[in-house]
Amino acid sequence: PNMRLLKKLLTGGAALLAIAVIGLAIAIRYEAACEPIDGGDPADSMRAVHYSCYGGPEVLQLGQHPKPEPKGNELLIRVESASVNPLDWHFMRGSPYFMRLTSGIGKPSETRLGRDFSGVVEVVGPDVTRFGVGDAVFGGAGGAFAEYLLRTEDFAVAAKPDNVSHAEAAAAPVAALTALQALRDKGGLQSGERVLINGASGGVGTYAVQIAKAMGAHVTGVSSARNAERVLALGADAVIDYKTSDYTRLDAEYDLIVDNVGNHSVLANRRALAPGGRMVMVAGGHGDWLGPVANPLQALVISPFIDEQMTMLLAQLKAEDLATIADMMAAGELRSVIDRHYSLEQIAEAVEYSESGRARGKIIIDMNAPP
Repeated sequence: PNMRLLKKLLTGGAALLAIAVIGLAIAIRYEAACEPIDGGDPADSMRAVHYSCYGGPEVLQLGQHPKPEPKGNELLIRVESASVNPLDWHFMRGSPYFMRLTSGIGKPSETRLGRDFSGVVEVVGPDVTRFGVGDAVFGGAGGAFAEYLLRTEDFAVAAKPDNVSHAEAAAAPVAALTALQALRDKGGLQSGERVLINGASGGVGTYAVQIAKAMGAHVTGVSSARNAERVLALGADAVIDYKTSDYTRLDAEYDLIVDNVGNHSVLANRRALAPGGRMVMVAGGHGDWLGPVANPLQALVISPFIDEQMTMLLAQLKAEDLATIADMMAAGELRSVIDRHYSLEQIAEAVEYSESGRARGKIIIDMNAPP
C-alpha cells in the first residue's frame, strides 16, 4: 500500500509540475496589443524611439518624450550617434521567451530601446565631478535611440577620444566590451596562443580580431569570402570561408574559440580545440525557446567530463573596460567597422537589417541625419 501511495504522489507531483510548466509557457508567450504612448508637452520634449508591445520592427514608434533633467551625479547628454545591437531586437521581440521573466510578461516593462551612444554633455547634476558641459562622451545607457539621455557619471561612460568620430565611438560600447571580456576575462587569452573568431566580420567579431591581435595572439577569423579581405585588414592571420569549409572538421586546433554565431554544437567546437583549450559562447542558436541556450546547456552537461573549458559570456558595461577601449581607440589599436548609417526616423529599417544577420560591422543611427 505504501508503494502504491508513493507512486500516486509521484504521479500527482509530475502532473502538477507539467501543468505549471505549460502554464508558464502560455503566460510568457502571451503578447498584449500595442498602445500609443503619450509623450506629454512637445514644447519641452525630445524625439525618442519607444515600443509598447512585443513584435517585429513595425512595433517601433518615434514620438515625443519629456526631456530629462539631471540630478545628483547624472549627466544630460545630447546624443549625436547611437548603434544597433542584436540585444535591441531581442528586447523588441521579447525573444527568447524566458527573457520576458525580467523584461515583462505580455508587454515590455521598459518601453525605450537602444544601448550604445556617443554625444556631448549638455547639463550636469550638482554632484558631478568628472565631466563638464561640452565634454564629448560615449558609453552605454538604456534608451539610447533618442535625442537626449541621462547617464550617471560613474557608470558606463567615458571621454570620447579626439581622433574618433561620434559614429565610431557609438559603435563600440556593447560590441567592443563583449569582445574584450570574451578574450581577456572568460577566455584568458595569452600572447602567442591561437584563437579562432567565429563571426569575424560582425559587430563583435571585428573588434575581437583587433583586440586578440593586440594581445599577441595568432588570429583566425571565420567569415564569408566577400568579407575575407576586410577581416585580414583588421589583423587576422588567416580567414576560413564558412560557406566552403567547416572549421570544426579541419585539422587545425585552437587554444581559444570565441563563438559569435552559434552555428556549431559544443561537441563540434570541441573537435577544433587543442587539449585543455577554451571556448567562449557569445551567441547561441536561433529560436524563441531553447535555441539561444542550447549550446550553454550542452556545455553545462559535458563540462564535468572533459578537460576543455566551455563558458558563456553575458557582457557587462563596466566603466573601467570602457576606458580601456577608449585608450585603444585613441592609440590607433582599435577602430570601428561601420556598415550602414540610418536616421532616427529609419530605426525600423536599421533594426530589420541588424536582425537579417547580413551586417558587415556596425549599424549607426545618426541623430542629426535627414530622414
